[in-house]
Amino acid sequence: MSTAVETRRGPFVREILGRSDYAIISELVEPGTKVLDLGCGDGELLEWLVEHKGVEARGIEINSVKVQRAIARGVSVYQGDIDEGLADYPDHAFDYVILSQTLQETRRPLKVLREMLRVGKRAIVAFPNFGHWKVRLAHLFTGRAPKTKLFPYEWYDSPNIHFLTVLDFEDLARQEGWTIERRIFLAGRHTGRLLPNLMAEIAVYLIRSNTARQAGSAR
Repeated sequence: MSTAVETRRGPFVREILGRSDYAIISELVEPGTKVLDLGCGDGELLEWLVEHKGVEARGIEINSVKVQRAIARGVSVYQGDIDEGLADYPDHAFDYVILSQTLQETRRPLKVLREMLRVGKRAIVAFPNFGHWKVRLAHLFTGRAPKTKLFPYEWYDSPNIHFLTVLDFEDLARQEGWTIERRIFLAGRHTGRLLPNLMAEIAVYLIRSNTARQAGSAR
């Protein structure tokens, strides 16, 4: 799983709903597919995917106020805690399960990822890279919990409880036997693959399990 290929800054990435990771996710999702968005907030991304990609969309969100906002948008969202699993859904019920910048906030990230790959044929996972050089420098020179533009929280009110890096995620994928189909690294609003564990601010992965591939072949 080599992660350092390109030597120059990649192309400029547009934004969807003010976020470059959403633009990447929108490119990964095929039209007319079934999509489940975990930690979907007020359903903005799902609404966009329904309108522009014609997907069959579902969402799960723990915040009841955001659930109501999503429903008001016409998106099918229910209140639930993704850390408790996705028992309501059968195996491979969705083409894509999305988790965007929420993995680091979950209590049981491995359980969440395994459940994503159980109910989804593919998972799209986007997360902030805590190995980014600005985070490293902030920790080195202040001697305190790092604070940067990307991670502006005080240690006592940060939603982030797992501080994973690009290398951590790829090690886990290898350990679990997951196949990484696509990996996109964002630095600001540009993509790049030069030293991603050091240079990437946001990492976006399209992954699948071998179980999902075997189930698809059996059909």
